[in-house]
Amino acid sequence: MAIEYGLQLFSVRDVTDKDLEGTLKAVAEMGYKYVEYAGFFGHSAEQVKEWQDKYGLKCSGTHSGWVELLPENIEATIAYHKTIGNPNYIIPGADLSTLDKIIDFCAVMNKAQLRLAEEGISLGYHNHSHEFAVMPWGSTIHSELEKRGTFDFEIDTFWAFNAGIDPVETLKRLSGRVKVIHLKDGFKGGVGKSLGQGEAPVLKVREYAIKQDIRMVVESEGLDPTGLEEVKRCIDFLKAQEA
Repeated sequence: MAIEYGLQLFSVRDVTDKDLEGTLKAVAEMGYKYVEYAGFFGHSAEQVKEWQDKYGLKCSGTHSGWVELLPENIEATIAYHKTIGNPNYIIPGADLSTLDKIIDFCAVMNKAQLRLAEEGISLGYHNHSHEFAVMPWGSTIHSELEKRGTFDFEIDTFWAFNAGIDPVETLKRLSGRVKVIHLKDGFKGGVGKSLGQGEAPVLKVREYAIKQDIRMVVESEGLDPTGLEEVKRCIDFLKAQEA
């Protein structure tokens, strides 16, 4: 059976705000089976779900803000995300530049994690490279989140690689706290490329994710020459691995 892949729609941000339905249709036709949203552009949850069903897609997750998880917002947030069938609410980043900010962030996240879990939604945090750098207080942002948080992690395997961290070893270390990853390629220094065109250990990550049944979401940020053309190269590369 063919392996199913998701797509982070930030990869096609040059068209999603203007034509979300057309974008969903296009990526479904390429062979993506899941989408991870990076905004809904004013569309209702019912409309988004209708488009998903129309094109045979499922929601693998979203990149959404943590302010939406504050007590005054969380019930409306839950209602929207349950309607679209979202199993993974992922924070794409936050200002965590001090220990106090990390403590405050984790307090909100841990409380929200309990409420989301009651509704069958996992809460996660998505890394970039800077979370793996040692901070002035002597530890990394990521290690503090791991220690203080009860939530999961969406490991962006390219940004981990870019930080000098072995992404597969990171996935092993966080076993049980990673339900979905970003499968992504590029060169050290933060230069993103289509899958198969960089130096990140894409195939090694893919192999591990398949064995561990971790959902793989493709992200490719270059818009080279357009987002849709770039993500088409990515899915074609992945299909070639099964030939």
